[in-house]
Amino acid sequence: MDYIVLDMEWNQPWPGSPSAKKVLPVQIRGEIIQIGAVRLTEGGEVADEFQVMIRPKYYRRLNRRVSKLTGIKESRLKEEGIAFPDAMEQFRGWCGGEVIFLTWGFDDIGILRENLRLFQLEEDWTQKWYNAQMIFNAQTDGSNSQKALKTAMEIFQIQATRPAHDALGDAYHTALICAKLDLQKGIQEYDEALKSHDNGFHGAELPGCISRKVFYDLADKHAALAAMTGPENLCPVCGRQMLGSRWFAQPGHRYMDLATCAEHGKFLIRVRLSDQPDGKVRVSRLTYEATSEAAEAYARRAEKADPEERRPTSRRRRRRRSASAEVRSNQE
Repeated sequence: MDYIVLDMEWNQPWPGSPSAKKVLPVQIRGEIIQIGAVRLTEGGEVADEFQVMIRPKYYRRLNRRVSKLTGIKESRLKEEGIAFPDAMEQFRGWCGGEVIFLTWGFDDIGILRENLRLFQLEEDWTQKWYNAQMIFNAQTDGSNSQKALKTAMEIFQIQATRPAHDALGDAYHTALICAKLDLQKGIQEYDEALKSHDNGFHGAELPGCISRKVFYDLADKHAALAAMTGPENLCPVCGRQMLGSRWFAQPGHRYMDLATCAEHGKFLIRVRLSDQPDGKVRVSRLTYEATSEAAEAYARRAEKADPEERRPTSRRRRRRRSASAEVRSNQE
């Protein structure tokens, strides 16, 4: 069975733009604009390559940050891009029969599945998937931190010969790394590597953390956050269910909320959501003291977002507009 090393680039709407306000049939984190893939044989040989540009249907205006990072221009997407369903037909045809997908990180396969759902296409063929980062960590330094592709290349003394942040370039360099790994052993030990990664919570926590736990098999993001606010939102002291307040999003699929126990007061909850190989969601949950740095960060974020702070100003403006209209009416 061949391995398909996959990398993608996707477009995201600029916050506040008309595209960002679109209500899509399926919630997505980004619309795919480029797919790059490299075939790796069971013997560890880097074989043929695949690349396709995709013309976005929903987020048509290319985010300037995405364009700057990838070097992709709207003109190229218009000239070379094809519709996503056509791109998937080509990609599946190139992959062939049963394959195992490898990505550098947790995001790519989740984005692919979201886009497949958006276009009402089958996604069962993506079920056999592994994050090569986990295998790399297990077979090198045993750490649970997420390493950049560039860092892994330096460790294996692989020289960059393709552009970075290009789907095919990154897939090719990832394939060179995977060729140096014992993939069969890595897959056999993947669950243990993933557990070690979960226990590490993707890096060191902030000061004031008093408990940590991992939850598996949540249906999606909404179910995960609902569980963290509801039945799994337990006081770290007495175990009773706490009352949540409001989730605030942070970079890296992280969210934070301030929960309250009727007896023991407030606690800051931080969670990170990750896609499991079966498409469900895993949650890494950290609980902090109310006086911790994390809780202070939440307070600052909540203060900026609190609509109550803006209402008096809005009311004053409405009163001023009303008074001005009354003056004009009297003058007339």
